[in-house]
Amino acid sequence: MGLFGFGNKKKLDSGLSKTRTGFFGNIVNTLIGSQITDDLYDELEEQLILADCGADVSVELVESLRKEVSHRHLTTGEQALAALKELVCKEMEPEQEMELSGHPAVILVIGVNGVGKTTSIAKLAHLYKDKLGKKVLLAAGDTFRAAASEQLEVWADRAGVPILKASEGADPASVIFDAVQSAAAKNYDLVIADTAGRLHNKAGLMAELTKISRSITKAAPEASVETLLVLDAITGQNAISQAKEFIKAADATGIILTKLDGTAKGGCVVSVRKKLGLPVRFIGVGEGMDDLMTFSAEDFAESLLAKPAEKED
Repeated sequence: MGLFGFGNKKKLDSGLSKTRTGFFGNIVNTLIGSQITDDLYDELEEQLILADCGADVSVELVESLRKEVSHRHLTTGEQALAALKELVCKEMEPEQEMELSGHPAVILVIGVNGVGKTTSIAKLAHLYKDKLGKKVLLAAGDTFRAAASEQLEVWADRAGVPILKASEGADPASVIFDAVQSAAAKNYDLVIADTAGRLHNKAGLMAELTKISRSITKAAPEASVETLLVLDAITGQNAISQAKEFIKAADATGIILTKLDGTAKGGCVVSVRKKLGLPVRFIGVGEGMDDLMTFSAEDFAESLLAKPAEKED
């Protein structure tokens, strides 16, 4: 269960409760006990759009479901629900696991301010240190925002991991270079690096992140790099248009989707994967240090589209 085998299904169910009892609950209730008709497909499409899957993704999902129903000769809404779960799971499944085999592995965390970037970094550090036994170092690469390093330092203390930081206005690439070089020398497994949460100048951001990537390779030629974009699930479809700009400017490899517990429209998870073409790697389902979870497509689909009896488990 979960990419690293420690996914907590009950925690996921609890974190998705607003979505499960809201729009996706309506979808489940619509399908159970129904016969499969054109009207049912139309209603399902409307409900997927309301659940923030996005119009084009909703149309595509329903069309795929039509084909599955026809191909497998399904006749009941309950069978269609099971097929829909499989389709959602298939859509969300990453094509490959994260590349964390480098010495050290580096995770660059990008995203605009206010999406939960700093707390996600701390929770990631906690997850890798406490759940996987990794030796983790944080790098305070957001030298642009006032007090960003101090804020990250507070969270680093909570996570029980060291942090390398510089003064405000320092060169982010230099900070991350020093962190990666230090990690390689001291046999750290993982460096998680914060970056400036701004997009006032796409070319500037691209240049900065390119410089950071070069500094990582220079500091440790054997390092591997993943770049995770943090998005706020509550902003739904708006997060996607914002994300497209970031992805153009940065070579993002995956998504951290925060605040899923705060929205009834969990369909944005499906939409993010489909529209951005990037795998969702982690989801935030609460404010606690343990509430950032490795994303499991199977667990997510099961929780999202659980039948009423399953919800009571």
